[in-house]
Amino acid sequence: MKLIILDRDGVINQDSDAYIKAPEEWIPLPGSLEAVARLNHAGYRVVVATNQSGVGRGLFDLETLNLIHKKMNRLTQEAGGLIEAVFFCPDVDEANPYRKPNPGMLLEISRRLKCTLQGVPMVGDSVRDIRAARAANAWPLLVRTGKGAGTLAREAEVCANVLIFNDLAAVTDYLIANHQ
Repeated sequence: MKLIILDRDGVINQDSDAYIKAPEEWIPLPGSLEAVARLNHAGYRVVVATNQSGVGRGLFDLETLNLIHKKMNRLTQEAGGLIEAVFFCPDVDEANPYRKPNPGMLLEISRRLKCTLQGVPMVGDSVRDIRAARAANAWPLLVRTGKGAGTLAREAEVCANVLIFNDLAAVTDYLIANHQ
C-alpha cells in the first residue's frame, strides 16, 4: 500500500491567518486537487492530517468544519480524486499529543490504516508538519505554498535534509517520476 499524508491549509487550499472558518473561505490552490487525483491514479491512498484550532478557539464549530471538508471532498472528486480520510485536531492546547508538531495524529493514521509510516511522505507547509513527520518516522516534504516560503526563510535549520517543492503538483511529479 502506498500512502501519502497531506496537511490541509497551505497544501491543498489557500491558507489564512484568520483561519478558514466557512466553506466559502475554502479555496483550493491551483493544481492541488488534480495532484490528489494523479496521486490516486499512481496508487496512493491520500489522507489529510490537519490542526484545526479554530474550533477550539470558538471561531467555528465541528458542523462547519465538516461542511468545509465536505466541500473539499466534493471538489476533489470532481477533479477525479479521492481523499480517503481526514484526521484533525480541534484543540488549542500545544500539549495535546494529537496536535502537530506532536505525532499523535500521524500515529493514529498508522494505527487505523494498519501500516507503518516509515518512508510515508507527509507534505506540509510548516515546521509543525516537519516535526510531526519526523516524530512519527514519516518522510517530511515541504511545499512553498501557504506558510512554506516563510517557514523555509525562518527555519532553515529545521528544513535541513527536507525536500522542498513549489506546490503539491510538484511533489506529485517527483513521487511519480521516482516511483516512490
